[in-house]
Amino acid sequence: MATLAAEYAHPFDDAVVVDRGEVRVVREAALATERMDQLARDAVFGDAATQAAARWLIWEIGQVVGVRPASIHALYMARGRGLVHGFTVPAINVRGMAYDTGRSVFRTAKRLDAGAFICEIARSEIAYTDQRPAEYVAVMLAAALREGFRGPVFIQGDHFQINAKKFATDPTPEVGAVKLLVREAVAAGFYNIDVDTSTLVDLQRDTLIEQQRLNYEVGADLAAFVRSVEPPEVTISIGGEIGEVGTKNSTVEELRAYMDGLNAALAQRVPAGAVGLSKISVQSGTSHGGVVLPDGSIADVKLDLPTLENLSRVARTNYGLAGAVQHGASTLPDAAFHNFPRTETAEIHLATNFQNMLFDHLPHALRDEIYAWLRVHAVEERKPTDTDEQFIYKTRKKALGPFKRAMWDLPADAKATLATVYDAKFGFLFEQLAIGGTASIVAQHVRATAHRRPAPGTAGGADMHAAPDDADLSD
Repeated sequence: MATLAAEYAHPFDDAVVVDRGEVRVVREAALATERMDQLARDAVFGDAATQAAARWLIWEIGQVVGVRPASIHALYMARGRGLVHGFTVPAINVRGMAYDTGRSVFRTAKRLDAGAFICEIARSEIAYTDQRPAEYVAVMLAAALREGFRGPVFIQGDHFQINAKKFATDPTPEVGAVKLLVREAVAAGFYNIDVDTSTLVDLQRDTLIEQQRLNYEVGADLAAFVRSVEPPEVTISIGGEIGEVGTKNSTVEELRAYMDGLNAALAQRVPAGAVGLSKISVQSGTSHGGVVLPDGSIADVKLDLPTLENLSRVARTNYGLAGAVQHGASTLPDAAFHNFPRTETAEIHLATNFQNMLFDHLPHALRDEIYAWLRVHAVEERKPTDTDEQFIYKTRKKALGPFKRAMWDLPADAKATLATVYDAKFGFLFEQLAIGGTASIVAQHVRATAHRRPAPGTAGGADMHAAPDDADLSD
């Protein structure tokens, strides 16, 4: 009986050979052509059988030529030991027009010989952008292959977050939902997971330990679950979070209370010697998406660099972590970014500004159609005090899923314009964050193990999918 993969008429003709479930790349140059564009499109918009076959083929091609999902954990542990320093890893939330955006990321990385960067998507973004983990992995790998990038690909689950209201009502199903998402994401190729239980911090409690208790206890439970579903020879990079982004700035005392509590709780849940966190997210003055003013512009941010530097130092010297992670950074002014390597910030998360650039460069007719759709379908999210500009800015991310195909189908001239502005922005950020030339550092510390998969239609060859998740968190 023929498998789905064998029946799938892939676009590479004899440049890629599929023989009895085995993939051979005969002419590697063919991967960096419009043929990959078609394969990526099939992986997203094909029928169920076509999607499964295309996603499997992208994965297997990547395994053959060395474009493999990997964990950044070993690099971060080397940073914790002082073996590497002087750069900040950008974690880029690829929301809209994912394939073209991903192509710009990998094109820029190849030009600058960068290896220390992450492509990520949050729990909420998976829902409102309509990108389940298996699709997201396929699209990012296809983008890397299309641009001729070679090396480990770090794909991260950002803000795999506990919803505090749902947890308060009944914690078991809410924690179970995050575990289900972890299982799905790891199976798809997410080998970096940010466990976010910071929503459970209760600042009304009398002591720091009690304030952080639910955060570290539930965080340890989720971290232990991540360790239980790791693929062979992969140590997933797990991040924790001590302060919800947009609230009060974090302190060293909070970091110690969380880390000491989490390490003790984790030791009771995993075998002796098991690995804990690799990084810690903190709050130092930013907010997800920025603060939107009535005219739709973004308020200036008071970034507390001394706090960020001090927290990073304590995370490294006392706990062996890579350092602190800064969320909500994409809307900072350009002059701020060189400070992150200087303060030895381990990682920063970048999302909303790329979304802003996308909407700014959409054809007027499509943008008007999206905004009209929002006024009908997102009206319940409008606050009485919102101006039209504030309402549109805060809700337009919700149109990324419903208009996903329209954005993939943008005219060539619109895509070319976006490619130009994205390339310039990613180039600027990568240079400011000093990740140029880090491909060799990544190669020295990171081993991207091959994980071959059976073809769809054979024993064990199933596509990963789960029911949509409606949790909400914006960056």
